[in-house]
This record gives sequence, structure tokens and C-alpha cells, in this order.
Amino acid sequence: MKALVLAGGSGSRLRPITHTSAKQLVPVANKPVLFFGLESIAEAGVREVGIIVGDRAAEIESAVGDGSRFGLDVTYLPQEAPLGLAHAVHIARDYLGDDDFVMYLGDNFIVGGIRALVRRFQTERPDAQIMLARVSDPRAFGVVEVDGHGRVIALEEKPERPKSDLALVGVYLFTARVHEAVRRIKPSGRGELEITDAIQELVDAGCRVDSVVVSGYWKDTGNVADMLEVNRLVLDGIEADCSGEVHSSELIGRVVIERGATVTGSRIVGPVVVAAGSRIRDSYIGPFTSIDSDCAVTDSEVEYSIVLRGASIVGVRRIERSLIGREVEVVSTPGMLRSHRLVLGDHSKVQVVS
Repeated sequence: MKALVLAGGSGSRLRPITHTSAKQLVPVANKPVLFFGLESIAEAGVREVGIIVGDRAAEIESAVGDGSRFGLDVTYLPQEAPLGLAHAVHIARDYLGDDDFVMYLGDNFIVGGIRALVRRFQTERPDAQIMLARVSDPRAFGVVEVDGHGRVIALEEKPERPKSDLALVGVYLFTARVHEAVRRIKPSGRGELEITDAIQELVDAGCRVDSVVVSGYWKDTGNVADMLEVNRLVLDGIEADCSGEVHSSELIGRVVIERGATVTGSRIVGPVVVAAGSRIRDSYIGPFTSIDSDCAVTDSEVEYSIVLRGASIVGVRRIERSLIGREVEVVSTPGMLRSHRLVLGDHSKVQVVS
């Protein structure tokens, strides 16, 4: 079995962060989301991985390399534009050959990995096997109808009137029969080759398509709220480790201070991770916060947030539920009463107290 990992999307819902970084490399608990997926694939016993890359190919390749750090053998497959999940299968045809494969969306996060899913597929041998999750608003997802045995009856991409609350999770298992289905479908109204249409082709051809409803936690980390929620979940499982320098400070609960980080005159309430090279001084860092490498937080309060590499926060009374980008500077201006001075990139979102 091989794996096909999709890491070519534009990440429009995470702008402006994704103007300068691949969405799959935005970190939770200071580790890129993509890495969790690659670790799950390796843990399931799959070794050969094709990664679909787009405009951020160089960044993805620099971060993942040849895959050996994960125990994988990685091949990069360029996609000229994000033309749909089934299009990714189409361009990977030569790489995949006639092997079974697991397709994994690189910005998805699944607790518990995919080992059990892969074993079930290999044991029961359906033509395709999909993962489903019950969601409150299915209109934003591919929606699936199943019979009483979990066999797929019908699929629809982002329907206005969903026929069920079962949404496709970003992990799919296929035999080589999917390639013929992909060849038969046409672009949707969005101009994309939809994987839902390809799976429907399999169903219409009488192929066996099984489903598994996710019992654990799953998130598509395509927006800030979901990124923060996944960050919370990962941090909730860490163990305390103080390898850095801590002076005149109070660490409460599960706090990780990596070697090379410095904390002075501050109070940190875990779970919190502070990466190497970062400096926390005269500040409060609250639960479910991850601070990446080479950041500086001075005379400020930060809680339930993700702070990316090289960011600086100085004299800010309170930051929470925020995603602070790389090399960002956030500073207070006490002399400028009743005004805000902002320099914001395209697609930014700012909430202020007026």
C-alpha cells in the first residue's frame, strides 16, 4: 500500500498567514499539522508516500525532505493548480500504479491515527473505504448517505439541503478501481474534479464502498478557530518538561520550556509550550498557548493562542484566541488614546474593544 498526501491547497481560510506559508505547515503545539498526518501514515505501516504540492512546493519539500525522519520514502508530485481531490488522484496515477493507497488531506488532524482503518481495509477488501464524522452543519462538507450496514449509497459535495449529517473526513482508502472512476467524471460547477463524484461513480458501477464513522476527534484545520482547538487538544496531552532557563518565575501545571528558551519574572499556567530561543519576561502565559521558536513576549498577557516563529509581543494587556504570524510585532501605544494604529495584510481580521 502507498499513501497520497495532499499539500497543495491555497489555504484561503487562513489568510493572511497562508500568503507567506503553506497551510499544512502552520504549527499546533509547535509542530506542523502535516507532520501529524505523516506520523500517522508511518505508524499504520505505509512507507511509500507521494505528496501533492502546489505553489508552496519548496517550503513543503524543505520541511519534509526525503521523509526519512518519519520512516517514509517521499516522492513529490506537482499540481499546477488546486483542481480538486480527484484531480490529485489523476496526476498521481503513474506513481500509484495498481497499488492500494490511502489518500490523506495534509491539513486534517485525527486523534488515534489511521492504523485500525488501514487494517480493516486490508482485511475486508472493499473497493473503497471512507471515514465519516457527524457534523452540525453538513453544508460545508461532502455529505454521505449510508445503509444500515455502513455501505455508501450516495454522496454530494457541499449540498444546500443535506440528506444526512455524515460528512467526509479527509482520509480515504482505495483500490486501483478508483482510477477508472476518476477518468469518467467531469469537472463540477466549481471547476474541480470532485472525489465525491469519483466515489459515486464507484457506487453506481456496483463497487463496494464501505464507511467508518469516526468515534474520536477529527478536525479540518482550515480556519483559525479549528487551529486553536487542535492546538488545545495536543497541548492537553503534554508532560511538563523544563529544560530551559527559568528565573524568578512561577510555572503551574504542564509547562514545557525547551532548552534554549528563557523565562524571567513571569507566571505560566499550563498546558503551555515555549520553544527554543524564545524569551518570556514579566508576562503571563495562560493555558493552551504555544509559543514557537525565537519569539519575545515582554510585559504582556497571552492565553489560548498560537504564536509563530520570531513574533514579538510587548506591553500588551491581553491577547487571547489569537493566531500571531511569523515575525509579527504587537506593541502597545499608551500615548495614543482612543485610537488604533494598524498595519494589516490582505484578508486580515482584527477585533478591537471600542
